[in-house]
Amino acid sequence: MIKNDLFLKALRGETVERPPVWMMRQAGRYLPDFMKLKEKYDFFTRCRTPELATEITVMPIHQVGTDAAILFSDILVVPQAMGVTIEMKPNVGPWLPTPIRSEKAVNQVVVPNVYEELGYVYEAIKMTKEALNDEVPLIGFAGSPWTILCYLIQGQGSKNFDKAKAFCYTEPKAAHLLLQKITDTTIAYLKGKVEAGVDALQVFDSWGGMLSPVDYQEFSWKYIQQIIDALKDEVPVIAFGKGCWFALDEMSKSGAAALGVDWTCSPQNARYLSGGKITLQGNFDPSRLLSPPKVIKKMVHEMIDAFGKDKYIANLGHGILPNIPVENAQAFVDAVKEYKA
Repeated sequence: MIKNDLFLKALRGETVERPPVWMMRQAGRYLPDFMKLKEKYDFFTRCRTPELATEITVMPIHQVGTDAAILFSDILVVPQAMGVTIEMKPNVGPWLPTPIRSEKAVNQVVVPNVYEELGYVYEAIKMTKEALNDEVPLIGFAGSPWTILCYLIQGQGSKNFDKAKAFCYTEPKAAHLLLQKITDTTIAYLKGKVEAGVDALQVFDSWGGMLSPVDYQEFSWKYIQQIIDALKDEVPVIAFGKGCWFALDEMSKSGAAALGVDWTCSPQNARYLSGGKITLQGNFDPSRLLSPPKVIKKMVHEMIDAFGKDKYIANLGHGILPNIPVENAQAFVDAVKEYKA
């Protein structure tokens, strides 16, 4: 039995004394100990070495005291397993020497045996579960098929993913074939994570907000729904779409255990748009962690008051930024833990 199961209780919609708290990208670049490992090992080496992934995953549990751990990995290990070459370039981020921009290129993308190609992730989960010793739950994750497609076609990060959108609108058949291949791989990958021992899953649709509400249904949500349908009976699934407030109504009927909300949607609107019955997670602006700790604590208490303490998981509205002082991240976590309704 997990000793601190607040996070799982919130996902089940149970009454809690205070909301659970964790931070997206909590195992990472704001922690000095992480930066030491970064100097020694390149990004994908850290992802592919179970001992390193475990050490990084556990860091924030011991250093800032979050109520859940999220496995250190990357959404792009999935397309790598599908035979796509992806590098992590300094000051650029993800970079593809050969972006996928034709039906022929889509046909060459494989749906792999996830146990062969991504065995290192499952190994990291088993090692992390051992290291956590049932202190807190472990979250596994994947990128949404749309968000992964954005990188595969654009070839790198982008402010508008214009090439990815152009491909979807001019070559819809090829785009849907690629999205389905990513979906099938992701479902198999996440089922493997559940077998390895994760307690919950999150699907990150970081670039969902790039699409209009109509296009979101066609090119993103219907694939996320397939993932939720395949996994919701095995573990709780959190769906997080950045900039996707317009889809909260449909998302709330999906079978997801919780929905992530970014900082552009107020707690009141998020509750209203999602029908008021589903657990919500979010939505502190990551940049606000640059405020003085006293201000952070006040704002966190206001955020919890606005969402309500039940059916709520305190988190950021996106990943923590690299320039956040550890004591400010600590103030965020402590503020949730000190909350009194």
